[in-house]
Amino acid sequence: MQLGGLHHITAITGNASLNVAFYTDILGLRLVKRTVNQDDVSAYHLFYGDETGKPGFDMTFFEWPTANLNRDGVGTVSNIAFGVNNRAALEWWVQRLDKYKVQHDGIQERDGRAFLHFQDHEGQSLELVDAEGKLTSTYWQGSTVPAEMAIQGFYAVRLVERDLEPSTTFFTETLGFRQGGTYQTDSGHTVHIFEVGPGGPGAEVHLEVRPDARTGRPGIGGVHHVAFRTPDAEEHRQWRERIKPKNATVTNVIDRFYFRSIYFREPGGVLFEIATDVPGFTTDEDLEHLGESLALPPFLEGHRSEIEANLRPIIPIKLASLR
Repeated sequence: MQLGGLHHITAITGNASLNVAFYTDILGLRLVKRTVNQDDVSAYHLFYGDETGKPGFDMTFFEWPTANLNRDGVGTVSNIAFGVNNRAALEWWVQRLDKYKVQHDGIQERDGRAFLHFQDHEGQSLELVDAEGKLTSTYWQGSTVPAEMAIQGFYAVRLVERDLEPSTTFFTETLGFRQGGTYQTDSGHTVHIFEVGPGGPGAEVHLEVRPDARTGRPGIGGVHHVAFRTPDAEEHRQWRERIKPKNATVTNVIDRFYFRSIYFREPGGVLFEIATDVPGFTTDEDLEHLGESLALPPFLEGHRSEIEANLRPIIPIKLASLR
């Protein structure tokens, strides 16, 4: 039994309309599901991905306009990396980010791999990495980005830890990760690479060790949780039974309608989720119309009028407003 890599990463935005504009119009992702946070139905939960919304691609956001700004530090995610096909794609993205006045650090090299670091309009730390063709996705024909330059899915996620050992033990002995190499950040911190399942792009977690760092606090421009893949409900149940004796924070299995979930905090404090690949986003919408209207799971459908009345409409935003 092995985790299949990253399933989705959920971050926090303060403005759903601006968020949709950035991730669809600039990054060229498809809004594959427009729904609500099932634990706080006053908040949108937006999912972005490829044509199909496959696991391993989905960048998702809760809209919490009154949340604090993200505070970097221990127990937070310091960076989300997406993969693109090759270095030529990175060079194309430099021009695109310049066009939309998105600040970036230019193409750099790290451990023999080219990458491009930038931030979204709320300070979310993002990278595009040359995945050397090792990631594949179903191209969304409505994308504003050409197919050969399109984002192909998650490459890795980086967490901030004060102490390496507790997370290393939990990752390797309980979650089945394998420890790989290391690299240095620009600020001189050592980052340890862990991989799971197939390994490589889409199946890596990077632990950034900062012994003197303050405790962080997720907020607008930061990440709420990181989810990993398991294929079905039976393996999902087995994962909970495996984690429970080692980590008392693990929740009961929660049916999210589009997938099943369990949540727990890894020793460094980052909130993790394990989610099933099935049933997926086409369980209540046709593939051609994913994300076009508010989708609610059956247990919330009876409250649709009340829920819609408490949501701010998502309106088209001119890209100039993001600058």
